[in-house]
Amino acid sequence: MPNPRLAARYAKSLIDLAVEKNSLEDTLADIKYLDSICRNSPEFVNVLRSPVIHADKKLAIINAVVGDSLKPIAQTFIKLLVSKGREESLPEIVHAFVEQYKEMKNIKAVKLITAAPAGDSLKQAIMTKVKAALPGATIELHEVVNEDLIGGFVLEMEDKLFDASIRRDLNDVKAQFRKNIYVMDLR
Repeated sequence: MPNPRLAARYAKSLIDLAVEKNSLEDTLADIKYLDSICRNSPEFVNVLRSPVIHADKKLAIINAVVGDSLKPIAQTFIKLLVSKGREESLPEIVHAFVEQYKEMKNIKAVKLITAAPAGDSLKQAIMTKVKAALPGATIELHEVVNEDLIGGFVLEMEDKLFDASIRRDLNDVKAQFRKNIYVMDLR
């Protein structure tokens, strides 16, 4: 069962240790590698969450999957998780680690949704506006194509949504026709 508080605490501890050992970037690379394994292999996550498989077997499976690709801090961290019986929270912990790293480094994720792949001029104009709205932040632009928008774009950043799509405009016109403010209600 996902436990966000537990994941945040373990991620914070790992970040603190990585900063103390001056290997934050190496640890981030290892955590992103583990995150990609968890995202791409539901079977791996099922093994981690299985109450039937013993902890020693889980550790052997994790070591077989990751091999020698992890640095000592990440390897020790995984051993700690398994010894404490917290390996089932690994996907949430790696996600929390990445989120806390982004917050620490002031990296903001911005999602651009368009009806067709966005051109460079549109991306540049949007990035200019976003950088002005978020001074000092490093911007990660994620692009998504959604043909249902018909045209225009939708921009999601932090807790804000800016909808400049044709679909929204058509829905607004539809609502105006339904309301029909030019005809008085006769009773």
